Amino acid sequence: MRRAGVLALCLIALVQLPAVADDSLVTFDGGIGVVPVSNVAGAANADGTFPNVSRNDVRGVGPGGQPWVIRSLKADVKLDGRVSVDGRGLLLGGGNGIGTNGGQSVQARLSCGTAAFNSGLVALEANGDFRIDDVLNPLPPTACSTPILLIVGGGGRWFAAGIPKLND
Repeated sequence: MRRAGVLALCLIALVQLPAVADDSLVTFDGGIGVVPVSNVAGAANADGTFPNVSRNDVRGVGPGGQPWVIRSLKADVKLDGRVSVDGRGLLLGGGNGIGTNGGQSVQARLSCGTAAFNSGLVALEANGDFRIDDVLNPLPPTACSTPILLIVGGGGRWFAAGIPKLND
């Protein structure tokens, strides 16, 4: 009889384990580098520039001044505000500094609708790799509508965005 009771408790614990283990608010798998201009209009000027240029702003955050590329990005934001980001190969994709990290430090910025939540800054390694393990400030809500994760430089411009992972 005692064994049956212990077995029943073990089964209950195993059944509840997946619910306890998944305390993620939102996850991201994959990344998109920034293209600073979303569109141009009007006839080209003699020097090849355009009179009307629209920046690629995302929820009020302006883009980096040059294109940036990212090889891979994985991020997980927990319900308690902890954020883990593993970024690989975040490098300049244009200009005279092409293929370098531009001497940048970056942070994660989670946007839930119109509210934004930030991690602290970490320096990019020479090859563009970075790791963020922090707690978002302020703490995000327990539900995040239309989540966007931006990788933002110390100057407040975005360099990359996470691709939301859909639940299977």
